[in-house]
Amino acid sequence: MSTTTPVKDPAALASWATEQKAQQDSGAPILIRVSMGTCGIAAKTGSVLEVLQSEVQSQQKEGQIEIVQTGCMGLCHSEPTIEVYDRQTRQSIFYGNVKPEHAPAIVREESSQAYGVDILTQNWYRPEEEKADVATAQARIVLRNTGRINPESIGDYVGTAGYTALAKAITSMQPDEVIQTVIDAGLRGRGGGGFPTGVKWQFAANQPAGEKFVICNADEGDPGAFMDRAVLEGDPHAVLEAMAISGYAIGAAKGVIYIRAEYPLAIERLQCAIGQALEYGLLGDNILGSGFDFDIEIKYGAGAFVCGEETALIHSIEGLRGEPIYKPPFPAVEGLWKRPTIVNNVETLANICAIVRQGPEWFRSIGTEKCPGTKVFALAGKVKRVGLVEVPMGTTLRDIVFGVGQGIANDRAFKAVQTGGPSGGCLKSDDLDTPIDYESLRALGSMMGSGGMIVMDEDDCMVNVAKFFLEFTLDESCGRCTPCRVGNKRLHEMLVKVCEGKADMRTLEKLRQLSDVIKETSLCGLGQTSPNPVLSTLRQFRREYLDHVLNHMCTAGVCSALISYEINDRCVGCTLCARNCPVSCIDGSPKELHTIDKELCIKCGVCQQVCKFHAVDKH
Repeated sequence: MSTTTPVKDPAALASWATEQKAQQDSGAPILIRVSMGTCGIAAKTGSVLEVLQSEVQSQQKEGQIEIVQTGCMGLCHSEPTIEVYDRQTRQSIFYGNVKPEHAPAIVREESSQAYGVDILTQNWYRPEEEKADVATAQARIVLRNTGRINPESIGDYVGTAGYTALAKAITSMQPDEVIQTVIDAGLRGRGGGGFPTGVKWQFAANQPAGEKFVICNADEGDPGAFMDRAVLEGDPHAVLEAMAISGYAIGAAKGVIYIRAEYPLAIERLQCAIGQALEYGLLGDNILGSGFDFDIEIKYGAGAFVCGEETALIHSIEGLRGEPIYKPPFPAVEGLWKRPTIVNNVETLANICAIVRQGPEWFRSIGTEKCPGTKVFALAGKVKRVGLVEVPMGTTLRDIVFGVGQGIANDRAFKAVQTGGPSGGCLKSDDLDTPIDYESLRALGSMMGSGGMIVMDEDDCMVNVAKFFLEFTLDESCGRCTPCRVGNKRLHEMLVKVCEGKADMRTLEKLRQLSDVIKETSLCGLGQTSPNPVLSTLRQFRREYLDHVLNHMCTAGVCSALISYEINDRCVGCTLCARNCPVSCIDGSPKELHTIDKELCIKCGVCQQVCKFHAVDKH
């Protein structure tokens, strides 16, 4: 198809899709996919890609090997990552930690040998039409194309049934049928609140005809979260298609993607995708000859966490200060420019096309009755296999941490897992068999959130963890309401006292009381959930708080005010600790036992790190 020929109707789209699928199936015998998301690029996958391309040319294998750049494959623990796919046998080998010097052998052997490269036996990919892989617990809907196609090729997307859901919706379904399909599927908002997506669409559709808007919330701000970024970098057309479907359903002709400016690669690929969709007539006027018009523009955020809240986000788009307002009216009634507006996050929208293609019954066959479908998590922290995970709702935390994540790094003991980012809570080992859904996590004092999942081990102090997340909330609060602006500041001051061993039992009770007040009286979700890390750690890890308060001891050895370093009798007087001490607080002659001046010691731990004889103890 010519790059200047618009797709006139569904028949032309179907023909193009068949053509693209045939090309994908009948290309060079070997297909090498190279993970070129942000994490891969940061791991210098670009150098690997260059050598692979060079080797294909120098070994004259252009007809035998095809190289494709993709988004993140989810295997962030082993970047740079490549997949070598044999089109004839339909078998893949995933290689991790690939270096440029591995490329010649990989090209020469065309997939059969590792040559020192890590072979990743854990294949996280599962097409949406297949059942969930019990061995890896994963079931991919949102990430079905991420790491599989070239995100800068609309042809690749069309070849995987791309834009067929839009064609089906706007040419063979009424807007209310589309909404009812989403309602019947039971899709709940994946941004954290879990509100039924179809019901939200229905609110906007029921408003009087006129100007309406669809907003994609791509302002992903949770520490350790990178789910939305990966989708936008790896499968941007899926979000554009879903926004157009949403616009058709509610009667909107304009969409806005609100994305943080710190995502340059995602922005670049979105701009490319929008340009291609306009060129082929899949966005713009009279899409597929249906009479439906829909355009999308991109607005950049400055990285304000509070702009993840829909009314603050809308204010930011309008050029105002990003502050939330009281609701009602809700944005579905009065949103952007006072017009009915739907705000859905990236992951929510990435489910829409599959639901329209496959039907609500199919979607409900995955997950649980109250929470159908899957959930994407950014698995990070002290786990062996960090990466992007998509699992059916109802999967347990244990299956993710010890199954997909393969347990705790460095053979340390599991202590906690934080779900929901700074708005969530910390759960301990007793909670690992909890099924992941909105209600179960909320009952434990945590929340689903947008999908950050941070694993902690025995070396983490839970009081310090609560203080860390509260510091983040303090920095990100818009300051409009007193409970959040002042209350969280007082909470933080009390946590500092606990970490410094200056608190008493009354402090712990004040922490609980003030947390309850902040939750009940704050204006928006940021303030209402900000005390969750404090309350969850107070409840789940009370022993650690008591150690800090009553025994002036941090068992994890993290809170510097409560630890000290001493040199034991294994010291041989090598003077290495003294030579590396930044404040010169270690005394002793060569070949004699050294001592630490505790008044001068800043508790940096350098002495323990450099000692080769395990002669420095931390108490």
